[in-house]
Formats: sequence, structure tokens, C-alpha cells
Amino acid sequence: MDLLSLFIIIAVAMTLAYFRLPLWAWVLTYFVLTVAGVTTRHYVDWPTWAKMLSGITTLTLFGFLLTPLRRLLISDRLYNWFRKVLPTVSQTEQEALEAGTVWWDAELFSGRPRWKKLLSAPKPRLSEEEQKFLDGPVEELCEMLSDWDIREAKNLPEDVWRFIKEKRFLSMIIPQQYGGLEFSALGNSAVVMKLASRNLTAAVTVMVPNSLGPGELLLHYGTEEQRNHYLPRLARGEEIPCFALTSPSAGSDAASMPDRGVVCKGMYQGKEVLGMRVTWDKRYITLAPVSTVLGLAFRAFDPDGLLGSKKELGITCALIPTNTPGVEIGNRHMPVGAVFMNGPTRGTDVFIPMDWVIGGQKRVGQGWRMLMHSLAAGRAISLPALGAAGGKMSSLITGAYARIRKQFKMPIGYFEGIEEPLARMGGITYRMDAARQLTLVALALGEKPSVLSAILKYHLTEGNRQAINDAMDVHGGKGIIQGPNNYLAAAYKTIPISITVEGANILTRSMIIFGQGAIRCHPYLLKEMNAAGGEAGKGSRRAFDKALFAHVGFIISNLVRAFVMGITGAKLVRSPVGGPTAMYYRQINRMSAAFTFVADLILLTYGGRFKFKEKMSGRLADVLSHLYMASAALKRFEDDGQPAADLPLVHWALRDSLLTIQNRLIAVLRNYPVAIVGRLVSWLIFPFGLPYNEPRDSTGKHVARLLLSDNAARDRLTAGVYRSPGEDAAGLVHAAFAAVLEAAPAERALKNALKEVVSIDNYESLVQRGVDAGVITEEQASLVRRAQQLSAKVISVDEFPRAKIESGYAEPVESAAAAQAS
Repeated sequence: MDLLSLFIIIAVAMTLAYFRLPLWAWVLTYFVLTVAGVTTRHYVDWPTWAKMLSGITTLTLFGFLLTPLRRLLISDRLYNWFRKVLPTVSQTEQEALEAGTVWWDAELFSGRPRWKKLLSAPKPRLSEEEQKFLDGPVEELCEMLSDWDIREAKNLPEDVWRFIKEKRFLSMIIPQQYGGLEFSALGNSAVVMKLASRNLTAAVTVMVPNSLGPGELLLHYGTEEQRNHYLPRLARGEEIPCFALTSPSAGSDAASMPDRGVVCKGMYQGKEVLGMRVTWDKRYITLAPVSTVLGLAFRAFDPDGLLGSKKELGITCALIPTNTPGVEIGNRHMPVGAVFMNGPTRGTDVFIPMDWVIGGQKRVGQGWRMLMHSLAAGRAISLPALGAAGGKMSSLITGAYARIRKQFKMPIGYFEGIEEPLARMGGITYRMDAARQLTLVALALGEKPSVLSAILKYHLTEGNRQAINDAMDVHGGKGIIQGPNNYLAAAYKTIPISITVEGANILTRSMIIFGQGAIRCHPYLLKEMNAAGGEAGKGSRRAFDKALFAHVGFIISNLVRAFVMGITGAKLVRSPVGGPTAMYYRQINRMSAAFTFVADLILLTYGGRFKFKEKMSGRLADVLSHLYMASAALKRFEDDGQPAADLPLVHWALRDSLLTIQNRLIAVLRNYPVAIVGRLVSWLIFPFGLPYNEPRDSTGKHVARLLLSDNAARDRLTAGVYRSPGEDAAGLVHAAFAAVLEAAPAERALKNALKEVVSIDNYESLVQRGVDAGVITEEQASLVRRAQQLSAKVISVDEFPRAKIESGYAEPVESAAAAQAS
């Protein structure tokens, strides 16, 4: 057997694996090669061991092709082992796994994503009614909001509450037939995002009734009578809903709630009816202190068999008017940095008729399934909108401030130390908003992407945290002094809220994203689990055999694909687009194959124990997340018409994602329990070393300069946030930024002629000297004066009489610097 023959066989085998040809194609190809070897007398010259190996290979391939033989020798034996090591899955875990759908995440888990599917998805587009609402009532509501006044009053003003109800902000998910606005997920997200860019309390007040809660559950699971009664009243704001899920002893592990309802008969409106006596203790419930209708999740029990033979019925959801005797509600929690209504609710043996169960008696015990299906979609809308708002506002206002604020005789934004956080803000914001928009498109297509919604919840709230931290660093002292002139403090202090709610981020990353993603998105794993987890009959064994051997081929294919793309740098991979972003499509293909192979290796190694390997799960979650967000950034670039001005943002986002993917895969393999195998797989995936590096300094400089000037790319990046036209703190920054840019030519002329840099300390004398010398005109002098006066107002901070601070209410006085600027 000469080296040429061996090379041909290996090359053909790798080609078959790379393109995932079926098993019969392997057998046919091997048969052709063998016949060719015999007929050309190469076979006669083979040594004995090579002939034996050839015979064994032939028998093995034909054995794999013959299903009965394959099952007898391999799959039936593995089936029994697989059933033993399969981790126990509780009913609530099973319902969580079955909730929602998969979409582009499944493509990324295939190791061979079909880009046509992604690029053919429609561009996100608001309806005419949604855009009018944003330009009208939302804009008007933003104008009514004063962040400082709301925080000091610890509530929204009465006129704001009234406006929210009258304009039906609480009805965005309610169909028009019930009097609601019936907005799309994109419209819902756009409203929340714009409000959040102005005031978090107003945004949360509007967000919660349009997210997971009574309205959503009634729409999908309520009886006709329940919908007809509640939905019009919710749409008009006559009813304020809240939903109580979290208990003191059941936070992230909400399914273990101790709250219980016992089926019994009781008196309601003078009649004996079938119902439940419910006892609960809930906390952290948004809108609870002002709610009129309480959505409640609890465990239902039927000890007397009034509904049948089953005693433990499962988690159930009900709607309870808050004026029902025994309902305790009204006390408030004070969330850090925010004053939206939030508080506890309790009740002891409160009797509720069976008609108050959402969906009626037939839905008793189905509450967890209802919640998981609703959360699969809802989690992709509300909190991601808050995260995108934070990133956009941080980029918009920090870029402006860095251009306005001067130190060492130049705008601070031109220092490389400031360029770095500005670039990070811009790149992260571009990626976050791209992922938000793409997931909303999936919702519009009818998907309920539970894994993608978890990715968004985690990465957009974490991205928001990073952006606002960077904004605070750039602002320095301006950001840490409280008062009406501080437009960052509230957003900074409220970050832990979005990090914690709807699944704490630590839990979401370490258990949900990859934990669910591996099972839901993998093309074969769930099929194997279902086959092995059911009744051990012929049908399940046959299904297991089919899934198992497809899975084996899948693993081999991804290993070969990852290695081939590694040694070629993925340069031979076909990209669906040309131009400067084509290389990123190729690299995502490469990393998709590498990720899927490593994921299979880890799952095969740990089996059921992987459920407790949360560090591994978290790293793999980061890989899947960045594959998705990088894809979203590429899709956005195409949707926007490939604007060249946006390329620095695309390059930064993609390079950062690829670096994260690479580092997480390396971390997984370094911690693989068999070190030599981990090193071998690392070499197979990255045969010539680690190819990805952090974004170039030049890329970061370009991103920073986008934020430091007025341009179309900056407008696209920050689209959808509220830009205050007034003289509040944020409005002053926008006005000063425009004035500074307009005065820049005159200031350059003064610097060149008089050899001095214009500042807030010298502008009066310098401007007059420039006018007298004919360096600038009187009109230009006015521009410079206005720019410096506004800049002085922007960099000023609040000061308070000591007595008023210590008395508990702080009303600021005008600082000397601000007074002088005025």
C-alpha cells in the first residue's frame, strides 16, 4: 500500500465527511476505490496488514449500512447504557425545554449555517401606526418626564399616570378588537427603548403589562369570558395588572415555589362553587402596590379528589382582583436607583372560584408550561430594549461630552485613553442593537426563540452595564455628583435590576443558554433523549439507532470541517456576500463547526454530569451567543445597505466576537478532563495558532471619531432614543455638541492666528481680539461665545444647601460656573 493510495483514501474520506454525504455514499466510494485498486494490481502489492485492514473496513462499512446488524452489534447496547446515564429531567424542566422554537441558533449549532435563510429574513420595519405613536404620544410622554423630579417624588406624577392610561400605553400587546394598540414585537420594543432612554421608571411601568403577565397569558390561554372581561379594561387602563411569581424561598428556582392552592368548595356571591383556597407569599412584584388585578402562580393540590384521582396538580396561574378579602398588597420595595412601583403581596387561605384560573378548570396544573411559552417570546422584547437604550444613550451622550469637554487644551475624546472606551461603547451598541432587531424579526416570523431570548437577556443587559460603566469613566467627576444635571447616575444605579430580573444573569449564562441550547438546537441530541427516555420498545430503539448514527456522522463531519477550515484559514469557504465583510462569514462558518464539535465532545465526555458543569456551560454559552450576535451584526449591515461609514463598527463588533469565541473554546479545552485530548483538539481547531486578535487601534479610533462628530453612522447607531430639545441636562449636551461643532472652524482660525486655544476661561478676550484683528467675523464670534457658554453649563455639576440635603429633600441651587455661563 503506497503513500499515494493512502493519501487518496484519506482525502476522499475527508471530502465525504466535509460535505456530509450519507453512509451509502461512503460504501459506494470505498467499493469503487477498492475495485480500482484491484484492477490496477495495486491491491496485489499491498502488505498483508493492509489487506486485512481493507477487509475489516469493508465489512464495517457494510455493517453500518445494514440496520439490523448495526442495531444488534452497536446501537441496542448503547441504548441501554444511554438510558442509565441520561439525567433525570423533572416535569418543569421538560416543559421549559419544550417551550418555544429554534431558528438561526439551530443553524449555528449545525456547524454549517445556511446564510441564505438569515439574509432572506425581512428587514425590521415599523408599521405606519407604530411610527406615528413613537413620533406623537411617546415623544410627548418623554417631554413630560423629569428624571430627578420623579426620583425625588418617589413616583410618576399624576398627569403622567393619566397620560399613560389615556393613550393606552399599557395595551401594546392587546388586539384592537379589545381596544388595544396591537403593536408588533418591534413596535413594543421601540416604545420601551425610547422611554428607557429618558426615564427608567416610566419605561418599566409601560413595559411590565406588555410583557409576561396577565395580558399575555389571557391572550394565549384565557377563556373567551376572561378575555372579554379583562382585556378591554386593561386596554383602557381601568385595570392595572401585576404578576406574582417570585417567593422568598423560590427566586431563580421559581418552579420550587411553596405557594399552594387546595381545591375545595366555598361561597362566592352567595353561592357554593368549586374553587381553591390559596396561600402565598410573593415579593419583587412590579406594579403590585398600585395593581387592581393580581396574576398569581402557585402549586395546586386536590386532596379530596374533586377534580379526579390526581392529588398534586402542578403549577397553576390565576387572576385575582386585589380587593378580594384576604389579599395583602400595597407595601413597596424600593429598587436601587429607581422608583417604579414594586412590592410584596401575601394571602392566607384566600378562596378563589375555579373561573379565576387563567383558562378555567382545564388549565389547572398547566401554569409552568404557559409561563415558559410566554417567556420564550417576552424575554426577547423588554429587557433587551432597556439594554439597547442604555448602549445608545451612552454612545450618543458620551461621544458628545467627550467632544465638548477639554483638558490639556484639546477635547478629551481625542486622547487614546478615551478613544478605547468610546470604541467599546460604539461597537457593543452596534452588536446589541443588531441582535435585538434580528430577534424581533424572528418573532415577526412566528418564532418563539427561547434560546435566543436568553442570549439577548444576558448579553444586552451585560452590554448595557459595560457601556454605562465606560460612560461613567469618561465623564469622571461629572458622573458622580447627583442632581438634575447628572444624566448618567440613574442609569448607572439601576443596572443591577435588569441584570437580576427574568432569570439572573449568572443563571442565564451558566445554565440556560447552552443548557437549553445544546438540547433544543442540536439536530440529534433531543431525538436521542426522547428515544431513550420513553418506553423501551422497538420504535424507540429504532429511533435511537437512526439518531445515534446520524449523530456520529455529524461529529465526524464537524471535526473534519473544523480541521480543513483551520489549515486553510477558511479561505476556500464560499461567502454569501462579497466585499469587506465576506471574511467574517467564512470565519463564522469555521467557528460554528469548531463549536459544534467541541460541544459534542464535552457532552459525550460528561454525559448526565454536564448538568453540574456550569463553568463549561457558561463558556460554551458565550461561544453560541457571539456566533449569533456576530451573525446579527452582518445581517444588519446588509439590511442597512452596506454603508461604508458603518464598517468600523462592523469590524470592531466582529473582531471582538471572534476573539471571545476563540478564547472561550480554548478555555473549555484547557479544562478538558483528559489534558492530552484537550491539547490535540485545540491543535485540530487552531492548527497554526490562535488567529483572532482584539480590534485594531485604528479601528477603535474610527469608531470613536464617529461618536465625536455629527454623521449618518452615528445617527443610525443611536436611532430610536429620545433626544431632548429642551434645556434639561441631556438637552444641554445635545445643544452644546451642535454648537461646538458649528464653532470649530472659527476656533481653529483663532488658534492658528493668535496661537491660543479657546476655552471657557478665555473665550471672551480671545474672541474680541480675533474680531479686532479680522481673524473671525462678528457672526463667528457669536458662535464661539454660544459654544463656550453651553459647554460651561454642560460641565457644571449640582450643589445644594447643606441643610436641605440633611433634611431629606435636596433642591439644587445654581452653581457659580453655571450662573456665569448664563
